[in-house]
Amino acid sequence: MGAGTHKSSGNGACLAFALRSNLAPVTSPLPFPALHASHGGTWLKPADSATRAISKGDAIMAAADTPVLLVNAPLVASRLGYPDLSGLDLLELYAFVHPARFCVPTPKGLADTLGLDAPATDGEVPDFLQRAAARLIAHCQANDWAEREGAWSVLQSLVRLRWPWAQVLSTHIAKPERAERWLFSRLPEWEEQPERPAPRQVELREEDVLAQLDHLTGEGAERRQGQRAYTRDATQVFAPRTGQGQPHLVLAQAGTGIGKTLGYLAPASLWSASAEGTVWVSTFTKNLQRQLRQESRRAWPEKRADGSRPVVVRKGRENYLCLLNLEDALQGSFAGRAGILAQLVARWAAYTQDGDMIGGDLPGWLGSLFRKRALASLTDQRGECVYAGCPHYRKCFIERAVRSSGEADLVIANHALVMVNAARSGFGASDDRSRRPTRIIFDEGHHVFEAADSTFAAELTGQEAIELRRWIIGPERQNRGRRRGLAARLADIASYDDQGAQAIEAALEAAHALPGDNWLQRLHDGEPSGPIEALLALVRSATYARDESANGSGSQEAGYGIETEAASLPGDLIEASGEAEAALAAIRLPLIRLSQRLEAILTDAPDWLDAQGRARIEGARHALAWRIDLLSAWEALLARIGGPADPEFVDWLAVERSDAREFDVGIHRHWLDPMKPFAKVVLEPSHGVMLTSATLTDRLGDDPDWEAAIARSGAHHIDVQPRLSSARSPFDYAAMAEVLIVTDIRKGDLPALAGAYARLIEAADGGVLGLFTAIRRLRAVHGRIADRLARAGLPLYAQHVDPIDTGTLVDIFRDDPRASLLGTDALRDGVDVPGHSLRCVIMEQVPWPRPDILHRARRSANGGNTHDDRIIRARLAQAFGRLIRSAQDCGHFIVLSPAFPSRLLSAFPPGTPVIRLTLEEALVRVAAGVSDTGNRTGKVHELS
Repeated sequence: MGAGTHKSSGNGACLAFALRSNLAPVTSPLPFPALHASHGGTWLKPADSATRAISKGDAIMAAADTPVLLVNAPLVASRLGYPDLSGLDLLELYAFVHPARFCVPTPKGLADTLGLDAPATDGEVPDFLQRAAARLIAHCQANDWAEREGAWSVLQSLVRLRWPWAQVLSTHIAKPERAERWLFSRLPEWEEQPERPAPRQVELREEDVLAQLDHLTGEGAERRQGQRAYTRDATQVFAPRTGQGQPHLVLAQAGTGIGKTLGYLAPASLWSASAEGTVWVSTFTKNLQRQLRQESRRAWPEKRADGSRPVVVRKGRENYLCLLNLEDALQGSFAGRAGILAQLVARWAAYTQDGDMIGGDLPGWLGSLFRKRALASLTDQRGECVYAGCPHYRKCFIERAVRSSGEADLVIANHALVMVNAARSGFGASDDRSRRPTRIIFDEGHHVFEAADSTFAAELTGQEAIELRRWIIGPERQNRGRRRGLAARLADIASYDDQGAQAIEAALEAAHALPGDNWLQRLHDGEPSGPIEALLALVRSATYARDESANGSGSQEAGYGIETEAASLPGDLIEASGEAEAALAAIRLPLIRLSQRLEAILTDAPDWLDAQGRARIEGARHALAWRIDLLSAWEALLARIGGPADPEFVDWLAVERSDAREFDVGIHRHWLDPMKPFAKVVLEPSHGVMLTSATLTDRLGDDPDWEAAIARSGAHHIDVQPRLSSARSPFDYAAMAEVLIVTDIRKGDLPALAGAYARLIEAADGGVLGLFTAIRRLRAVHGRIADRLARAGLPLYAQHVDPIDTGTLVDIFRDDPRASLLGTDALRDGVDVPGHSLRCVIMEQVPWPRPDILHRARRSANGGNTHDDRIIRARLAQAFGRLIRSAQDCGHFIVLSPAFPSRLLSAFPPGTPVIRLTLEEALVRVAAGVSDTGNRTGKVHELS
C-alpha cells in the first residue's frame, strides 16, 4: 500500500512559504495544514488557525484540496477508509533527512527522536506535526547535518518524480560547491582475503571461562549460580571432538533471567581467541539477532585494529539490497511512487552498516509507505545473482557479508540459513566462501525442528515452478526489469563452448513445459498449458473433490487452504504425474551437462578467463547445482505418486488460499522426522553443537522431561548421547505473575470474546498483548473494540489489520505503555518487551494444534494425545514467556477458556498461581495488579 498519487490542486499557496524562504533557517512551525486520524476521531489544524475535530468526510476533502502534513499515510488512510489518501508524510521526510537512523513511526516516536515534547492527546498531534516538520527541515540547514552528502543529488531526482516534499526541501538544501559522487562510486569495495586456517584444538579451563563470564557481566555484578552452571555446560561444545561424525552435543534449558546469552558467549569468545576459529550462533527471530549483536559488544570490539569486524550478522541473500536491482530502479524501471522509494533506499544505501533491508537499519516501516512488492524487488528474491558478472560485485553487500563472516570470530545467523547452506553444501561453496563452521549454537533451539521441517521439505507448486521457468528462460513478452535467463547470463560461455551452448538451448526449450504467466487463471478456466500445468489442474480438482471439511464447503467459504492425502489418487492424476516427471527430467539433464561444461572450462581455462570470470562461472555452477537438486527432489516426489507409501515421508496435495483467494496449488512432501536429514547435514560434520532455549523441554512434574527434547535434537540419528543442562529461572513467579483462566466466555461467542478483550484492556489501562489462533477472529475483535478503546486513550494495533510490518508494530507497542497489540503466532515467541509496556497477555483460547495431514501423521507416530499436549504446553510456555522478561516485571497471563484442561497447567513455571474465575473477578484482579496478592478468589492451583 502506498500513500497514493500526489494531487497537485491547491499546491501554489501552500508551497509559497517554502519558495519564499530562500534557505532561511526554519524556527517556527511549518505553515501547512496538518491531519491526524485515529480510532478515536479525526483532527485538522489549518495553516493559520486552531486545531478542530472534523468528520472523516471533511478530512478526505481537506486532504484532496491541499497537501496536508501527516504521519504514516497508509495507516491514516485505513483509519479514514480512503485508500487514495496522499500528503506530506513526515516518515518519508525523516527517511530522507536521517537515513539508517531508528525511529518509532508515531508522533511520540518522532518527538523522542527529534527532541520535542510529545503530544499528550490526539487533538495535540496536528500542532506537533507542524513543529516536527520544521525541526526536520532545520536539520537540513544545520552545519552538522551528518547525512548531507548525496542529499542534493537525490533531491533533484525526487523533484523530477514529483515527490510531495521535493518542492518544500528544494529551497532549504543548498547545492554543494563540488559535484557529489554517485552512490555506486561512494560505496567501499571489499578486499579478497586468504582463507582462514582451520581452528586449533584447544581445551578451555573452567576457571578461565568463569573469569571471562565475570568480565562480560561486569564488575560488581551478582554471581548467579544458575548462569555459572549453564556456562560450564556450554563450554563442552568447544572441546576437541573424540570421533568422526560424533560432535559434542549439548541440550541446555535456561529459564528466563538466567542470562544464557552471556552464558554461552563467555566460552565462545574465549575459544575463538584461543583457537582462532569462528563460532556461529543461530537464532529463529530477528529480535534475538539484534539482542545478540548488542550483547556481543561486551566480548568483542566494534572493529579490529585492521578495520575488520569480529562480529558479523549473516542472513539469506533475499534480505540484502541488490545494487544491480537498485541501479535498474534508479535508471527508470521504477516509476511513480516506486521510483520515490528507490531514491529513498539509495539515500539509505549510502549510510547503512551492512545493507540488510529486513531487520537491519532500514526502517521497517519504509516499505509499508509504498507498495510492498517494490521493496522486495530491490533484493535478490529469485536467486538470479550474476556474481562476478555484476558491475557492482566488488561493492556488493552480500559478498561483503560472506567474506566478513569467513574472518569473523562470531557469526550471528538464523536457523534457515545454517540449514539451507549445509543442505546445499553452501559452506565452502562459491556462494559462501567461509569455512564450514565447526561450532554452532542454536539459540531459540525449540524452533530447530520447525526450521528443519521447512528446509528439508520438497514442494512442487505452481509458484515454485514458474520461478524456475523465469530463472532459466528470463523475461517473456513485455516484462520489465533486469531479469536475465541462462542464455543472457552465460552468453560468452555459449559463444566459446559449443557443447555448453547446446546444453543452454536444450534447457531453454525444455523449460517451456513449466507453468507460465497467468497459470492459475488457466487452471480456473480448465485450459492448462503443458504437462506441469496439466498436473496442477488435476491436483486442484482432486483436492476440492475430496475436501471433507463441513461437507466440502466449510474451508472454501472460510478462505483457508485445503488439502488431501496423496493416496488412492485418480488414474488420470497418476498418469499426469509420470508425464510431468519426464518433463522435469528433460530440464534437469541439460542443466547437468551445462554444469559439467562449466567445470571443464574452469579446469582447462582459456586465456581470456580472468579471476572475475572464474568467480562468475563458480557462481553459475552453484546456482545450477541448486536448481538441479530442486528438480531431482520434484522428480522423486512425482515418482512416489500412485506407488506404495514411504514411511519416512508424508505426502499430500494442497490448494493454498488467503481471504478466499487461491494463490498456489501443489504437491508437498515432508519428512516424518526432519531431524534425520538435519543430523546428517548439520550435526554430523560439526565438532560441537548446542541447542538452547527457555522452553526446550516439556514438563510433566517437578523436573524437565528430556525424552522429547532429545528426539527433536537429532541425537538418535547419529548415535550421540547429548549432555543435558537445566537452569531454572531466578524469578519469583509466585510474586510476579498470576495465571487467570476465565471460565464464563463461551467458545464461538464472538461478541462476548470482543467484550472481554475490551474490558480487560481497560482494566489493565493498556499494555496488553492479545494472542489469537485465527486471523478471522482477530480482525473481528479488533473491528468491534478499537474505536471504544481509542476514545478512552488506549490505542489498539493489530497484525493483519494495520498496514505495518510486525517488527514495527512491536516497536510501537514497546514505546507506548497505554497501547495494546493483537497478533497471532508471530507474536507468541521472540517478542521482547520488558517493563511496564507489557503487563498482561491474553490468549483467546487454548492453542490447539491445527489438525492437518502432517500433524496427524506425526501425532500418530509420537503418542497421540501426548504429542498434542506437549505442543500445547510448549505454546503456552512460550506465550507466558512474553510476560516476565526482567526482575522488575509483573503481570497477568489470561486464557479465555471455559474448560482449560488441568494436565496443561504444568506449562507455567513452578510456583505460579493459577486461578479459575469469572470475567468479573478477573477484571478486579487485573485492575488491582499482581502486587495485591492477598485474598485470592476462585479455584487456585499453586504449581509445584
